[in-house]
Amino acid sequence: MESIAVKLAFIGAAGIAAQWVAWRLRLPAIALLLAAGFIAGPVTGFIEPARDFGSVYKPAIGLAVAIILFEGGLTLNFHEIRETSKAVRRIVIFGGPLTWVGAALAAHFIGGLTWTVSIILGAILVVTGPTVIMPLLRSAQLKSRPASLLRWEAIVNDPIGALFAVIAFEAYLVIGGGHHAESLLMNIAIAAGFALVAGFGIAQLLIWAFIRGHVPEYLKAPVLFAAVLAVFAIANVFLEESGLLAVTIMGIRMGNSRIASLAELRRFKETVTILLVSGLFVLLTAALEWPVIRSLDWRATGFVIALLFVIRPAAIFIATIATGLSWQERLLTAWIAPRGIVAVAVASLFGTLLAGFGVEDGQSMVAFTFAVVTATIFLHGFTLSPLARILGLRMTDKPGILIVGGSRWATALASKLTDMKVPVTIADANWNHIAEARQAGLDTHYGDPLSEHAHHNLNIGRFNAVIAATDNDAYNSLVCTDFGPEIGRNNVYEIGGARDQPGRRALRVTIGGRQLFRPGLDYRELRERHAAGWTFQTTRLTEEFTAEAYFESRPEDARILLWRKPDGTLVFDYGREKNGTGPQEGDVILSFAPQRSSDKSETRKNKKPADEEKPVAAPEGKLP
Repeated sequence: MESIAVKLAFIGAAGIAAQWVAWRLRLPAIALLLAAGFIAGPVTGFIEPARDFGSVYKPAIGLAVAIILFEGGLTLNFHEIRETSKAVRRIVIFGGPLTWVGAALAAHFIGGLTWTVSIILGAILVVTGPTVIMPLLRSAQLKSRPASLLRWEAIVNDPIGALFAVIAFEAYLVIGGGHHAESLLMNIAIAAGFALVAGFGIAQLLIWAFIRGHVPEYLKAPVLFAAVLAVFAIANVFLEESGLLAVTIMGIRMGNSRIASLAELRRFKETVTILLVSGLFVLLTAALEWPVIRSLDWRATGFVIALLFVIRPAAIFIATIATGLSWQERLLTAWIAPRGIVAVAVASLFGTLLAGFGVEDGQSMVAFTFAVVTATIFLHGFTLSPLARILGLRMTDKPGILIVGGSRWATALASKLTDMKVPVTIADANWNHIAEARQAGLDTHYGDPLSEHAHHNLNIGRFNAVIAATDNDAYNSLVCTDFGPEIGRNNVYEIGGARDQPGRRALRVTIGGRQLFRPGLDYRELRERHAAGWTFQTTRLTEEFTAEAYFESRPEDARILLWRKPDGTLVFDYGREKNGTGPQEGDVILSFAPQRSSDKSETRKNKKPADEEKPVAAPEGKLP
């Protein structure tokens, strides 16, 4: 028992450590997870899943995959698919079968596998794993349309590919006399119907219960968790792997509901999914055996090359004809198709079953699948970002800043950031507040950043920092609290001195973001100082003009906002001067400081009083 506990702890620790190292070094996390599992299993023999976990191994894998697919369904929103719905339908309806046929032919004629194994393997490789796609998209910074296309294809195709494999296996049993064709068709129809009805029906029931208050907040996540497992298990009673379709439908329906607590549920499921993905990749890779690995030869290599460079591109280019996608988007989609946990889990299941029925190369299916999974994870994982950059499908290579709240102070800040080649957007629901920024040619968003419209159109993924700078301190804290989980709580900043309030007026540490200046400056103080001639100034540190010289020469009341490092990274000043992590040689410092005396007379001559700004009417058709 102690040995099993140690191994479970190792799997969890190794998985999360790989995720952290990947984040730190900006590497594909899945590649490190594969390496960790390979070392723990085939190399050292420390973990042998079938031996260590016995009969619970495969059921546990199935339940974990069900949770992962449900969480993927939660992320699919119909608002995101408006521009790519036709392409997604074509890829699923036409691209999937074309990939199935092409992979089966390649497995037989190039891989040398029997027709039975080739057909089932071809069906399995229709899937493009969300467990791999989602982490890659998180770091690749793709534009919204190609990212939405890859995400929808991966999540929808996973249960469909598994069902294709089930149909192929059941057909093999019919041919071998194990089933009657009529009963097979009836079972497939009943299972598919039950999966659709159960997935949608249970989701609808939960939505009704959550909205009407029949489930308390603290039980919503556990109830949802238990419902997913129940739907998956019951659907699989009718037909193996049909539970994957049921939980995917369930996730999509709940993801497109208007449950007030949906954001919290998504974050909880995302946390669970990260833990499961990390552990499963380590576990499934550790299950590899040396005889299976040694069985891979030039035939397996030829099969992988044909699948990646011929079959997948041909299927995608045929399926996406006249869908409105650009050639760059079609090329990226044709290349990016990493396989993941579902492919490995289904291949392990049917490989074992076929071997039990006397099919000699049944276990070869597992070896071929792992070869495809490994090749696609490394090739697609390390080439997605460079290829997207070459094709012009990345949002930006530079860090962007979202400023919430339009004002002359915010416009001046955005103008200086733009001069520093930092992408910046000012968002405000008041048209007059962003009129001056628009006239200056700055990027603006007219509307409330917390609205449903902004959620689907502002594309928060292109920003790595948010500055809440309205005249409402409570709203600033709300903005930081809302964007914190997406941007990172260390990357949301607000103006004002709410953090310095004593006693009963102080906010809880879980609300709001970091102060933009320390000590804090509120909206009134910023406006007054800007009206008095304070400006945003940039200073580059050199070998001759060091940080020490800069701090000695700057005005006593000047405030540092941030500095840009030579590689483009932005570092906000949050008490870093005192702990030794301040700006270094080559950095460009952005500060808010009194204007130099030599420039004051010219500024006064051209400056308008703060109250002279004329209101500008909002354009027709814009948000109120």
